[in-house]
Amino acid sequence: MIPLQLTLHNFFSYQSACLDFSGLHTACICGENGAGKSSLLEAISWVVWGKSRASSEDDIVRIGQKEAWVDFVFESQGQVFRIKRSHRRGQSSSLEFQIETGQGFRSITGKGLRATQQKILEQLKLDYDTFLSSAYLRQGQADEFMVKKAAQRKQVLVDLLKLDHYDQLAERAREIAKQGKTEEKLLQEAVTRLEMTLAADPDLEKDLQDVAAQVAELQAQQSQRTDRLQDLQHQQAQRQRWQHQLDWAAAQGERLQEDYERDRLQQEQLQAQQAQLTAVLEQAVEIERGYQEYQRLLSQERDWTERFSRYQDASQRESRLRQELDGRKLELQQQLHQEQAQLQACDRQLDQLQQSLQREPQIQAGLAQLAKAKAQLQEMEHCYSQAAPLQQRQQRLQGERDRVRAQLEARLEQLQQRQAQLEQRQAQRPQLEEALAQVSEQIEALDKLRVYHKRVKEKGLERRSFLDGLHGSLQEQQRRLEEMEQKRSLLQTPDAACPLCDRPLDEHHWQLVAGKHEQQHQELRHQQWLIQEQIAISEREIQVLRQEYRQLEQQLGDYDRLREERGQRQAQLAATQEEWDLLQKLHAESQELAQALAEGDYAPGIAEELASVEEQLAVLNYDERELALARGAVERYRWADLQNAQLEQSRRQMQQLQEQRPELEATVAVREQALQELASEGETARELRDLQQYIRSLDYDVEAHRQLRQQLDQAEGWRSQWQLLENAQQALPGVKTQLEHLAERLEGRQRELEQWRAQMQETQAALADSPDCSQEMAQVQAQLEQGRSHLNERSSQLGRLQQQQQHRQAQQAHLEEQRQQLARSQRQHRVYQELSQAFGKNGIQALTIETVLPQLEAEANQFLARLSANQLHVQFVTQRASKGSKKSRKLIDTLDIYIADARGTRAYETYSGGEAFRINFAIRLALAKLLAQRSGAALQLLVIDEGFGTQDDRGCERLVSAIEAIAPDFACILAVTHIPHLKEAFQTHVEVVKTDAGSQVCVSH
Repeated sequence: MIPLQLTLHNFFSYQSACLDFSGLHTACICGENGAGKSSLLEAISWVVWGKSRASSEDDIVRIGQKEAWVDFVFESQGQVFRIKRSHRRGQSSSLEFQIETGQGFRSITGKGLRATQQKILEQLKLDYDTFLSSAYLRQGQADEFMVKKAAQRKQVLVDLLKLDHYDQLAERAREIAKQGKTEEKLLQEAVTRLEMTLAADPDLEKDLQDVAAQVAELQAQQSQRTDRLQDLQHQQAQRQRWQHQLDWAAAQGERLQEDYERDRLQQEQLQAQQAQLTAVLEQAVEIERGYQEYQRLLSQERDWTERFSRYQDASQRESRLRQELDGRKLELQQQLHQEQAQLQACDRQLDQLQQSLQREPQIQAGLAQLAKAKAQLQEMEHCYSQAAPLQQRQQRLQGERDRVRAQLEARLEQLQQRQAQLEQRQAQRPQLEEALAQVSEQIEALDKLRVYHKRVKEKGLERRSFLDGLHGSLQEQQRRLEEMEQKRSLLQTPDAACPLCDRPLDEHHWQLVAGKHEQQHQELRHQQWLIQEQIAISEREIQVLRQEYRQLEQQLGDYDRLREERGQRQAQLAATQEEWDLLQKLHAESQELAQALAEGDYAPGIAEELASVEEQLAVLNYDERELALARGAVERYRWADLQNAQLEQSRRQMQQLQEQRPELEATVAVREQALQELASEGETARELRDLQQYIRSLDYDVEAHRQLRQQLDQAEGWRSQWQLLENAQQALPGVKTQLEHLAERLEGRQRELEQWRAQMQETQAALADSPDCSQEMAQVQAQLEQGRSHLNERSSQLGRLQQQQQHRQAQQAHLEEQRQQLARSQRQHRVYQELSQAFGKNGIQALTIETVLPQLEAEANQFLARLSANQLHVQFVTQRASKGSKKSRKLIDTLDIYIADARGTRAYETYSGGEAFRINFAIRLALAKLLAQRSGAALQLLVIDEGFGTQDDRGCERLVSAIEAIAPDFACILAVTHIPHLKEAFQTHVEVVKTDAGSQVCVSH
């Protein structure tokens, strides 16, 4: 791990700081005590591993702030990575992990903080404890290894080398060996029980043959009964067909009867309708009389309506004439007022025109200046006429080029937005891949569970079959015990005969027979006990298998959902691949557009034409400002031209006004005469008087018209009666025709009913001739059921015997399997016993330490030689002789450290503080290098956060020289100190200063 950049925000004493490690190979982190030097190193350990010296993560947040975060960029195995960890008070931390690509940093964050932390550890191959023991030399921990007692140093080395894992393996091996011993004992007992069970050899073949013969005889009897039952069923089926035909005929008769009733009901409805229509026709005379009265009233109402219309039109005409006459008077009055006003205005204008004619000399001088300005403007406008088209063309070309640029910029922005969307979706690809991998792993695990689930099911069925066989064997043993009890009870009677041959027994033979029966009875009791024990064991095994089967069913419940989810993930991943190809195309196109916009390499034809227009404008040397000045001069003297025109117009107006004034006076007199004549002798007044005379001649009465309308409303009912009469005259012939058709259809329905009754009689006669076989069928079925019961009983007995035979074969196979499993268990017990010893303190751990110590000693002496100018040497001893007599002495394990200098070998405690620190530092560096090599990671970073106060000037120089000597072995070495003369020994300084705004960092060379 090579640090590149560290950014802190509200971390411990830092508010905001950034440290760039570029160019830092060997550097000194210096500053006053409490400035925050160690906090920089704590920030690295916290952001990478999430651990620091703080007891709680809330303590890392700067006082008075709510959130802290650290951003760390580093190089590992040739690639650049970035880690950002943040924490808010009272909440959990968040972690991001990114890798640098050609397009910047790409997220490879896992699903959750724990998964992301595991990815970081896999990349670094260095956990937090190994980092503290190797790359990070904390304050006060350099002598941790040396101050321990000899017996404790080995344990410290075991902890540093993480050999305690072998203790766990040894304990696990002992547990497995112990379990194997228990399993071996149980298997041995099971083998013994199976051998005892198989020792009994019951004769099953004869019982199997007898039961098989009985089953064959019962099957023949059942076949005969089945044939008889089929004949009876055929006869009964024929009877049922006649019965079904009779039922169908009955249903057909019901349908015919319903149709007949429906037609009869329709006939009654039509007859009622015919009666109603006939009644309407009988009132035809009265209805016609009433309808004629209605027509008369309707004709009178039309006459009155027409008279009302003429009255209303005449009234409206009268109103319009009145309005017209009033409007004409108003118009004449307005014209009179206007003509009087024109006469007055004419007098005022004559006065004004007389005053305007007095300014003629000033206007002539202005006209001369205006002619001079117009000549200059004409020359400037000629130049403008040539330059204006060129300027318009320039603006148009520039606008077209700007539009092309705007289109390209819009296209570039669209491409960038689409590219950002695709990059955001591509950032989710690792999550999709990880999700797909997780789902695939779950499905693979569930596939294994399904196989195991199937095995559990098969084993449960096997156990159930075996249990059924045991129950059959138990019943057989019970039967044999009952027979044996009967034989024993016969032997207890006086002068008992032999239970087998029925011959009398003397005392000697009676004792032999009784002893033999007693022995057989004990053997049967023992076998019965073994079978009962096996039944109990099998039932417990079945119960365990059932519980395991239910658990597996629950675990397999998500199998189909996971398969569906895997398909969805695969489809999403395929879509991201297509989007990746599209992203590359968009990226290439956006780069081309950005380059064209930056260089102006777009619309080449327009650019060439625009340059040509600009050259032509430069040749014309057109100045728009001079044209504006010339136009301004013309505008300044344009008043003379306007006033000269006004002067001529004033002369003409004055002449016209003098001619119009007598005409206006005559017009005013005529208007006054017309206004007087309009009210008495006008055409409109005469027409108004004639119209009033016509209205009086109409003699329209509103009340009489209203009464006539009321009489017409009362006679309105005769019109509906007339319509009913017309409808009855039209509908009556059709109703009569429908009644005739219905009568014919009812006769047909009657004939169908008579045919149905004849068919019913024939079907009932055929049904009476068919015998009812249901009672005989019930008897035959009962015989079949009884025979089937006997057959099932014998078949079950045959199955039990066959199962017992199969079970015996299975027990034999199970015995062989148990013997093989016993041999494997014995072998496994021996193997794990040996493994527990191999993983123990005196096994692999001791060998590892013996292998590591020479390498550690060589590395430590190499560093110590650089630090002490070859004056100090260290040696590790792992065994020494115990105290006592020479005969009773033996070697014991230890880890003693002997240090030699120019004066000889002496104890570590006798060395001065500076020498002890150099020894500690050399051994610690050797341990760091060794631990890094064993973790699989190269030790590229070394952080020395130690107190150098015990060193004199010469010791500090040697320490710095030693650091410089080992510098080629590391990519970056950071030493933390506050000693001024030690600070000056380093060329590169990282200054840490504490201010009111928080600690600040500055790099100086």
